[in-house]
Amino acid sequence: MLRCKIIYRFDTLGPIYSMHVKTLCLGVLSFGEMAGYDIKKYLEEHFAHFFLAGYGSIYPALAELAREEYVAFEDREQEKRPARKVYKLTQRGRSALIEALHSEEPRHKVRSEFLVLMYFAHLLPPEHVAKVLDSQREQWRQLLAEIEDFDGPQKDSPGVCFTVGYGKAVLNAATDYLDRERAHLVRALERSDSAAPRRPVVQAPVMESEQ
Repeated sequence: MLRCKIIYRFDTLGPIYSMHVKTLCLGVLSFGEMAGYDIKKYLEEHFAHFFLAGYGSIYPALAELAREEYVAFEDREQEKRPARKVYKLTQRGRSALIEALHSEEPRHKVRSEFLVLMYFAHLLPPEHVAKVLDSQREQWRQLLAEIEDFDGPQKDSPGVCFTVGYGKAVLNAATDYLDRERAHLVRALERSDSAAPRRPVVQAPVMESEQ
């Protein structure tokens, strides 16, 4: 049986359930057989706009899933390269996946270092904030282009279509907001910076060399 990872926080009324990487692996394998590298690449490319995580635990997770008979695998020979271990979902694994998805308590989490920096933008030089805004816009543009190019045998799945469409809507809205507010934010910071009293420059003491 797949289990969620339980995280206790003091600012909530109870435990928070975090989706386990094994659930992600089984979900991806529901679209067809893949090697571990393919699963990792799939998650990095297609989950990037809504689920960021470290995927270094994929191979241990697959080994555990194989022991539990949730996945089966076979070694496929490759010319001049080591054999490739290819995994596929078993019926037992499909049942476990469906049970895990039913038992999840989904939360929509936002963890943005960009927004944290913007929150404290008054502590930074306006020109630095402007560079950060431009860099973030370029990152969103690149991510949106990757979503636009999404392709694969599962692209017609209703759930996949919804998730891809959601990613497009959020990134377009975020980009539009940044474009609309960038100049206003930078000007406000420039006014605040010019009005702030200049702090005296404190020079470090010069240490006399020992005779």
